[in-house]
Amino acid sequence: MASITLRAFAKINLSLRVSALREDGFHDVQTLLQAIDLFDRVKCETRRGPFEIRCDMPGVPTDHRNLVWKAAQLLWDAAGRAGEPHGASVTLHKQIPMMAGLGGGSSDAAAALIGLRRLWKVRVSDAQVHNLASRLGSDVPFFLLGGTALGLGRGDELYPLANLPRYWVVLAIPPFGIATPDAYRWLDEAREKGTPLLPTRSGKGAVPLLPNVPFVNDLEAPVAARHPVIGELAQRLADRGALLAAMSGSGSTVFGVFRSAPAARRALGAIKTGLDRLMMTRFAGRRRA
Repeated sequence: MASITLRAFAKINLSLRVSALREDGFHDVQTLLQAIDLFDRVKCETRRGPFEIRCDMPGVPTDHRNLVWKAAQLLWDAAGRAGEPHGASVTLHKQIPMMAGLGGGSSDAAAALIGLRRLWKVRVSDAQVHNLASRLGSDVPFFLLGGTALGLGRGDELYPLANLPRYWVVLAIPPFGIATPDAYRWLDEAREKGTPLLPTRSGKGAVPLLPNVPFVNDLEAPVAARHPVIGELAQRLADRGALLAAMSGSGSTVFGVFRSAPAARRALGAIKTGLDRLMMTRFAGRRRA
């Protein structure tokens, strides 16, 4: 039995600026994406019979609702094969929390595209795989790349950037998730009402990259208005010396970026009260093919 195991890394949005709603229902964004060294393991292996997904995290769908399943079907179709995919299974060993703004589902789908293309030995070009990733979701193409990148358009128009130093990151994950459509809807509603959109605390902008890109997440203020703990956690991380403290993506994870492991550990110890999920990790570089 042939098998391929890949790491599916999480991401944080160092910056996320959101423009007006587009005719296709998406928003134009300008986002600075950074891979971090928190990952799921995605194991693709041959098997007889129909395609199958297994997962060790409760609540993760293992049917057609899972982006990994959608990725398998798109790849199967792109290879010119008829019907539903078969001859393989994907096992997800999850570490990235769900609905946390860290891109776990998107990263798993990207890893599945890479792994299944190798396993099935299909003739699908890198450009075609990128196109399939874009069809799966705005974040998926980034996970084919990793490292540090500027995302434009829906976020899937990517421009790789020089990797930042391997800064340390504290992740504070509240015991609730945020659905991405809700976060964008709240932003649109706030703009329609003229509600101030600057977060109660903005990052210090000390990350030495793209000086013309403000390190602000436009989704943070409308999400924090409904979940004040988001703003409180970001402020606590900023007060403890974070170079940058903000909500990632549409939430609910709040991150703090630190220059050193001791500084990150001190911050983690200071904010752990009342939080079930706290993690310490660091920036990750470009994905290796």
